[in-house]
Amino acid sequence: MAIDDEKVKQQANETEIEADGAKIDGAYDADNLTVLKGLEAVRMRPAMYIGSTGTRGLHHLFVEVVDNSIDEALAGFCSEIDFTVHTDNSLSVRDNGRGIPVDVNTETGLSGVEVAMTILHAGGKFGGGGYKVSGGLHGVGVSAVNALSEWCEVQVCRGGKCYRQRYERGAPTTPLEVIGKAKTTSTFTRWMADPEIFGEVDYHHDIFINRLRELSYLNKGIKITFSDENTGESQEFKHDTGIAAFVEHLNKNRTGLHKVVYFLRSREDTNVEIAMQYNDSFQENILTYANNINTIEGGTHLSGFKTALTRVINTYARKSGALKEKDTNLSGDDVREGLTAVISVQLLHPQFEGQTKTKLGNSDIEGIVNSIVGEGLSEFLEENPAVGKRIVDKSLTAARAREAARRASELVKRQNALENSALPGKLSDCTERDPAKCELYLVEGESAGGSAKQGRNRLYQAILPLKGKILNVEKTRIDKVLENDEIRALISALGTGIANSGLSANKDVDETEEEEGNGNGKDSGSRFDITRLRYHRVIIMTDADVDGDHIRTLLLTFFFRYMLPLVEQGHIYLAQPPLFRIKAGKDTQYYAKDERERDEMLKSLGNRRDVIVSRFKGLGEMNADQLAVTTMEPANRTIVQITLEDAVEADDAFSMLMGEKVEPRRLFIEKNAKEFTGVDWHA
Repeated sequence: MAIDDEKVKQQANETEIEADGAKIDGAYDADNLTVLKGLEAVRMRPAMYIGSTGTRGLHHLFVEVVDNSIDEALAGFCSEIDFTVHTDNSLSVRDNGRGIPVDVNTETGLSGVEVAMTILHAGGKFGGGGYKVSGGLHGVGVSAVNALSEWCEVQVCRGGKCYRQRYERGAPTTPLEVIGKAKTTSTFTRWMADPEIFGEVDYHHDIFINRLRELSYLNKGIKITFSDENTGESQEFKHDTGIAAFVEHLNKNRTGLHKVVYFLRSREDTNVEIAMQYNDSFQENILTYANNINTIEGGTHLSGFKTALTRVINTYARKSGALKEKDTNLSGDDVREGLTAVISVQLLHPQFEGQTKTKLGNSDIEGIVNSIVGEGLSEFLEENPAVGKRIVDKSLTAARAREAARRASELVKRQNALENSALPGKLSDCTERDPAKCELYLVEGESAGGSAKQGRNRLYQAILPLKGKILNVEKTRIDKVLENDEIRALISALGTGIANSGLSANKDVDETEEEEGNGNGKDSGSRFDITRLRYHRVIIMTDADVDGDHIRTLLLTFFFRYMLPLVEQGHIYLAQPPLFRIKAGKDTQYYAKDERERDEMLKSLGNRRDVIVSRFKGLGEMNADQLAVTTMEPANRTIVQITLEDAVEADDAFSMLMGEKVEPRRLFIEKNAKEFTGVDWHA
């Protein structure tokens, strides 16, 4: 996604404000209050219900409809779910559940189908009669999808009959009518996202596939299919071992130290399902779910797991003699190094933070998960002493490395946002002190760094030249990472410190776990603090060749593993320097980023004899003014923002591309080399 600098215009001394097309003056009485009826509120403020009207919100419609089918599966009434991308760019979901009720709701006088599709906060998830366990809590899911669709059609098979009703922008255009007989039960929902809301409707199939695959792991035995009528592509997902297979999938590019540990136990109407496996990497990778909702910010189930894990490993280490009486307890970071785990809980009344449901807040769940994990993991270690020894040995090695890392981290901590004395010597800082206005260019090599320093805007652009290729952090323990000069300079320049590596790096640290694990309430790794970020745009600027791509990948691996919130919150960008310069006459010149753009420019210039094409070997070969005009000036440049649509897939990509295993990388290259045109292979 190309990002252009926003130009903010402010007008002072405004005497009136326009809101929703109406001018607001001094008069304000009851007639100024607007009452929105039905689904009008959803169409007027769609972001309140689906998060945004961009790519994320567009795909969230799919999530809401599929989650309804999954709720039927959780209730035990659905075993198959089919998702289809149709040729007209509409989407559909069919499940073999009970079917939406078709009888008349006495309170509204409407059929159950119409109630579900047109009334907010309506559904079978409030009183407990329809669903005991569900992900949807607010009753706005499918009705919001209906409201934000150009048209939507629902077909229900129930009670020996098939019914159909059609809607346009949330309003029924036909009654609920019988269209035939049925021997089975099902619900089929098809919708066309409204371009009035979303603009151009452009779907990303990987988002669909990743979520469907994830749901198949979380609901073992459920068959979920993906079909695309445009390409003929079809995929089926079904996993009889559930999240145990999920952990195997997550670790497929790593070497496991033992078989997956799995247990499912129930307590107080709560099901707790755990799958975990240690591997030979140095990152922790913990995914948490509550009623199939990916709680990316963790919550009480994660805290309970961490507390139990730290306690059990320490108890086992002391019982086995690996930890002596005088030794300090292993910390949470130590026992989680190289751990891949999936935590899935199902509970009656989940409490999430907001409609986005990213953090579980039920206080009782922490104790339940703590107890169940404590029992299950203790039993496993007692029955598998050889595995227990490998886990403890890995944790002890991690503890020694983390102690060395703590000492090294003191050298890279930034004491004060304004104290340049704490910054690396080769950093050419900017004069602006508001981080929101500042940019940091990470430049490949001293030569390119020199051109960038001369071509930059000193007010808000800082330059940090990096010597050669930084360390591959995917294959390196944290103490060695922090001994690397280039990484230390980068951490010092940014000012945030580093996070625990792994997908759970941005999640809250549970103080109880740390107190039980370390004995002093302090964690052994340095802590990440995004509020101390000195530059809100961190721009990676490397050569447009194979080496430049490698350096970009190394830097992105570092940011993903140790500064994940920077990626999640959109602070990381890629510069797009040109590869070619085209001179037409004495005074006219153009720049092209690749061969395709070069050829298009040459075609537009015709057969002129005064056209000269030259190729840059690297950024260091460009003059300062050329680099400024093409790559650094906001009015001319194109920078690509790095976003994180699926953390699991990103983790898989980095472990495959940069990890120890060669075979997955070789297979990836063989499969994709011919189609990949983003790198100048002839450099």
